[in-house]
Amino acid sequence: MATILIRNLDERTKDRLRMRAARHKRSMEDEARNILRTALNDDSQRHPPLAQAIADRFRPLGGIELELPVREPIREPPQPQR
Repeated sequence: MATILIRNLDERTKDRLRMRAARHKRSMEDEARNILRTALNDDSQRHPPLAQAIADRFRPLGGIELELPVREPIREPPQPQR
């Protein structure tokens, strides 16, 4: 098992962790472990990749055809004047 030390934790956060641990009848250490475990396990399962989420969201609306303008050839870059 690994060990982690959290420095500079403000008092308000520490108090909130202590109160939450007491509500769940756990130690602060166990509550912190549980919070980390839950946050890291749920995050990967809850959010698909952004491109997939966008495609899924708009799939029921069908596709659209955009009329693309005709591309012109690349212009010559300006020449510096001497």
